[in-house]
Amino acid sequence: MTPTLRQPHSRQSLLRRAVITGMATIILAFPALALAKDIQVAVAANFTEPAKDIAQAFEKKTGTHVVMMFGASGAFYSQIQQGAPFDVMLSADAERPFKLEDSGLGIKGTRFTYAYGKLVLWSANPALIDPAGKVLAQGNFQHLAIADPVAAPYGAAAVDYLRKRGLYDALAPKIVKGASIAQAFSFIDTGSAELGFVALSQIHQSHKGSRWVVPIKDYPAIEQQAILLKDSPEARAYLAFLKSSAGLNIIKSYGYDVK
Repeated sequence: MTPTLRQPHSRQSLLRRAVITGMATIILAFPALALAKDIQVAVAANFTEPAKDIAQAFEKKTGTHVVMMFGASGAFYSQIQQGAPFDVMLSADAERPFKLEDSGLGIKGTRFTYAYGKLVLWSANPALIDPAGKVLAQGNFQHLAIADPVAAPYGAAAVDYLRKRGLYDALAPKIVKGASIAQAFSFIDTGSAELGFVALSQIHQSHKGSRWVVPIKDYPAIEQQAILLKDSPEARAYLAFLKSSAGLNIIKSYGYDVK
C-alpha cells in the first residue's frame, strides 16, 4: 500500500491559523473585549460634563462604550414611557426614577441618589451679580433665563426660590424658559438673557462672569437619582462605577454634593 503523504501547509493557511490563534489569545487576555457592548444612557443636561468624564474613565477600565443623550429629565421620562431604548437614566430629580420603578419601566432595587445639585444665579457679565443676589429684587435687567420648570428640576427649583422670596410675579414678564438647563445656560452665555439660574456644575470649573450660589436651604433639595432600565452586565457595571470612589471623585469635582 502506498502511504499517503501529508501535504505541507501553504503559507496562506499558516497565516490564517496564526491570525485566529492571535485573536483567541487577545480575547482570553482581555475578556471585556469579547463581551463589551454599547450602553445607552439618558443624562440630565446639568450632568453633561461629569457624565462625559465618567464615561471616558469607565470605557478605559472596561472597554464598554457609553452612548449618551443629554436633555431635560421630564423629556426623557416621556420618551422612556414611549419605548425609548435607554439602558440607564441619570435624572436631575428623584421623582421620575421613582415613577419609572413604580410603573415597572425601571428595574426595582436599582434606583439610587448619585448627586445633590446646587442652584446658581449666573451672568456672563462680570459686574452684574452682587455677592448677595440682590440684583433680582432690583430688577435692573430685561431677561432672566431659567429651565422649563415642568421638564427640568433646576427650573422648578428656581421658580420655587423666586416664589418664596416674593419675586416671581414681578419678574415673570422677564423670564425666558429654556427646554433644559443647558439651553438656559446658552441664553445667558450668548447674551440673549443678562442673567439666569443654572446648575453650579455648568460653571464650577470656569471663572467667567459673575455668580451667586443660592443657599440650599432656600429651595427644595435637588436630589439626582439614577435607575437601571434594561438589565445587562455592562449597564450594572456602569452604575457600580458611578458609585465607586473614582466616579464620586469626578462628581464632586464639578461641585455636587454626594452621600
